Amino acid sequence: MTDRAGEARDMAAENTEDGVAGKLERIIAGQVRHYRTANGLSASELASRTGMSKAMISKIETASTSCSLTTLQRLADGLKIPVTALFRGADTDRDATFTKDGQGSLTVRSGTQHGHEYRVLGTLKGRTDALEPTLVTLTDASDVFPLFQHPGTEFIYMLAGRMVYGHGAYEYTMEPGDSLLLDGEGPHGPLELLDLPIRFLAIAAR
Repeated sequence: MTDRAGEARDMAAENTEDGVAGKLERIIAGQVRHYRTANGLSASELASRTGMSKAMISKIETASTSCSLTTLQRLADGLKIPVTALFRGADTDRDATFTKDGQGSLTVRSGTQHGHEYRVLGTLKGRTDALEPTLVTLTDASDVFPLFQHPGTEFIYMLAGRMVYGHGAYEYTMEPGDSLLLDGEGPHGPLELLDLPIRFLAIAAR
């Protein structure tokens, strides 16, 4: 049975002007509608589950009203989701980097002078824990191969060519499709270039 008294209290608390939808109201509306339809529920069925009227569900899904905390909890319980799922997308102002094919900023490292190209594919501002993806291209066989050491871990995915890659006392012959996850504290880097040009993706996590 619908809890009319409880709904009246919620509607009194939810006294946002009808028809004036804020960003949060629109996000909650979209999430309620999404989870209701994903669960195969009609508005009437959700109303029955939550103890609210169908009209109230309609107002929520059209962002015509603002929800109290009690209403949000009832919606979450009725949809069998955590309350936080109703706010998904609310905090959208997050940093991201998009890099087109062939672009990315070139960076100079110890191997640059030996024909090694390092192209950073993206960075996140102010994030010391962010991944650092770098596209490495080796085009010039050389007897000098700089080794790297750094805190954290590194993941290497081979894209083209063949090489012998060293990590500490171990050596790995790598070709397209091969990958290597390593502890960055151990000295690591190419030891022998077998088939040029060589391209691999190196992703470091500090």
